[in-house]
Amino acid sequence: MLDITIVIPVKNEEVNLPTCIKSIGNDFVKKIVVVDSGSTDRTKEIAIEYGVEFIEFKWDGNFPKKRNWYLRNHTPTTEWVLFLDADEYLTDEFKIELSRKLSNSRDIVGYWLNYSIFFMEKKLKGGYPLSKLALFKVGFGEYEKIQEDRWSNLDMEIHEHPILKGKIETIKSKINHIDYRGISHYIIKHNEYASWEASRYLMDISDLEKRSRWTFKQKIKYKMLESLLIGPLYFIVSFFFMGGFKDGKIGFAFAIFKMSYFTQIYCKIKEQRLEVESAS
Repeated sequence: MLDITIVIPVKNEEVNLPTCIKSIGNDFVKKIVVVDSGSTDRTKEIAIEYGVEFIEFKWDGNFPKKRNWYLRNHTPTTEWVLFLDADEYLTDEFKIELSRKLSNSRDIVGYWLNYSIFFMEKKLKGGYPLSKLALFKVGFGEYEKIQEDRWSNLDMEIHEHPILKGKIETIKSKINHIDYRGISHYIIKHNEYASWEASRYLMDISDLEKRSRWTFKQKIKYKMLESLLIGPLYFIVSFFFMGGFKDGKIGFAFAIFKMSYFTQIYCKIKEQRLEVESAS
């Protein structure tokens, strides 16, 4: 077994969770933990049925949120921790490369992970690459601190990145990202994310210290967020330059949805600015 704790943060994930746990396997890592935010479906029962540890989490609206709360209050005893969403599934190729990398990782403290995106049950050949810094050594850092003061209802770090002290590398083999809950859930989820993105942008844009922690991708994104062109530009880059056209109609629809997402962020930024001006 690899010296890893895999943490699966969840809320109402009865549809995705069984496949996620099965993809990990019974003897691949030392520990699997499900951290739940008050699910009202069979999420808890499923975790218990599969024999993984189950922890309940209730957010008070302030820092820390779910992942950092787990790291601080249930610090893993393993060398590594991997945060895996319930709609993410380990592949055999990923497991093989992960095992090989960790056997020679003396000076490495974290790994960027890559994901294959599935949309409407189709594995996308192009579109927009997804990567996350979700695997790191315990005690070498935690997710960036964003003092939300209740402006977001999201109780888990969504687009925050771990701030690590040390050398970081990449695992090239991909994890499958498949959400079986359908388009309606996809739309609701991204509406919540858009509100979070707009609020964070307005909070951070004038703070030089916070801006200095933005990744390269974040710097490009935030530079464009107050331009109405961000949505159409995303569509062009995703569909034409990043190979979305290879997926035909599905790739076109995916790019349209993403264009809508970034247009939502733009509109929410403008709306929040108007609210502040009206109140002053």
